[in-house]
Amino acid sequence: MAYLSINMNHSATYTRVFLSIFVVFFFLAHSCRIATDKNIAPVPRDTTITVSNSYNELFFDSLSMERFIKDTHLEDSMAWRMRNFYNSRNYQYAWYFHDGLAHYAYYFLEAQNDYIGYSGDSLLYNAALLQLADSTSPSNRNVNPNDSIVLKTELLLTCQFFRYANRAYQGNLDLDVKELGWYIPRKKIDQVAMLDSLVKNRNGDISVYEPLNRQYNLLKHFLIRYDSIEKSGGWPVIKPDKQLYKKGDSTATVAEIKNRLFLVGDLPENDTTRVFTEQLETAVKRFQQRFGLPENGQVNASLLAEMNVPVGQRIRQLLINMERIRWAPPTPHSDYLLVNIPEYRLHVYENGDYKWNMKVVVGATAHSTVIFTGTLKYIVFSPYWNVPPGILKNEVMPGIKKDPNYLARHNMEWNGGAVRQKPGPQNSLGLVKFLFPNNYNIYLHDTPSKSLFGESSRAFSHGCIRLAEPAKLARFLLRNDPGWDSLKIAKAMHAGKERFVTLTEDIPVFIVYFTSWVDRENKLHFRKDIYGHDKKTADHLFASPLKP
Repeated sequence: MAYLSINMNHSATYTRVFLSIFVVFFFLAHSCRIATDKNIAPVPRDTTITVSNSYNELFFDSLSMERFIKDTHLEDSMAWRMRNFYNSRNYQYAWYFHDGLAHYAYYFLEAQNDYIGYSGDSLLYNAALLQLADSTSPSNRNVNPNDSIVLKTELLLTCQFFRYANRAYQGNLDLDVKELGWYIPRKKIDQVAMLDSLVKNRNGDISVYEPLNRQYNLLKHFLIRYDSIEKSGGWPVIKPDKQLYKKGDSTATVAEIKNRLFLVGDLPENDTTRVFTEQLETAVKRFQQRFGLPENGQVNASLLAEMNVPVGQRIRQLLINMERIRWAPPTPHSDYLLVNIPEYRLHVYENGDYKWNMKVVVGATAHSTVIFTGTLKYIVFSPYWNVPPGILKNEVMPGIKKDPNYLARHNMEWNGGAVRQKPGPQNSLGLVKFLFPNNYNIYLHDTPSKSLFGESSRAFSHGCIRLAEPAKLARFLLRNDPGWDSLKIAKAMHAGKERFVTLTEDIPVFIVYFTSWVDRENKLHFRKDIYGHDKKTADHLFASPLKP
């Protein structure tokens, strides 16, 4: 995770570069390969752009770029991105002007360097390119567009930008996200349009063009902070000398707990005393809230286990979740729902703005809830529960065999060759369900088992998502429908007769899996990897060097 500095001085000479040019370009030829879409539509050459009407009088011959593509053995996808970018500008230089290398080239290289530093993705680091960029930008001469080194550096900068944008904004494309249990369509970015915007606006702040979720940069801030802690030696294991610590206790372990909470920001002042104070109790509650633990202000074995996770492991957890953010599509500006499985919560957004959240119960480990996206279309009041074939075979049929009155006792009935549970307060789906048709037979619903929402870990269902406040969600979804109000919704929920309601607008639903995130109070949260997705992603992401 060491921060790789970029040397931007102008001491390099043309002689040194010329002598090493063969070695440099052999290295760069292999580093410009990229695994991306091969179905890229070609962009025609814009011949209306000429020296007289362009903002850059430096042009080059398209045949020179074709020789570059051939000599460096670019993959088809990268070659077409290069052609499309330069076709759209009729082969104007993008990175050089008559007085030297553009200032935004340095900002790009610095942004790339920053990404390498916090992500550890060192395969993007390209010392040879930095050497060439440095050597072609002395301040005491004008740029010669026919200089072969200048042209090759121009083309390599474009190639490197596409590699950077691909890795930093789309994630590691060598990872099969479906293999990792992620069935949300992976985000795609237009790298050519992104570079074109940067060049046309000549804006030094490359972050303006970063198509990243706000959450990404919030996590990056904490990643850098935790990296600094690791470089300073990390944090020691806290060894308890009793089972429980609470306000009023006084031991050496309490002082260690204070130091740890100060280090991670939950305790505002570094109190080195041994007494468990009221301030420490408040800090412990902050920590418990960030880790999804019961907020009682007491330190037990579960809390110490979270404290004793090595900082390096937390860094990996941050990197895994930042990688997932790169996969995620842009969040809509419309209403939408988001369920974060490890958090056991559903979050409600109105016109793209956060509104409120509620507790949920998700699938048990053996019946894990699928990570995917769908479109909520229907609300079903007083629903039947059509018993799934697996539950019918493994639970209902054995129950009928033992007890002939099993169906009646569970308010069930045969429906053709299947079994369904009648509407009512004891129905497994509760009084209302919310349908977003999908291949996984997953939906949101009420439940009669309200006591489960009092648990801190809530992975109990067969895969569907149980809601703590289903009536509140129904009121939100129907708030703009004049035919529905709170009274009518309550009446429909208790009617005992199934009723389908089609929403006037479809609502996107995202079922996601983030074990680390930053909340609206800028607090960093961690959760347990309940389905093992973090471990599986880590095995792919960190086990071996990433391909360039």
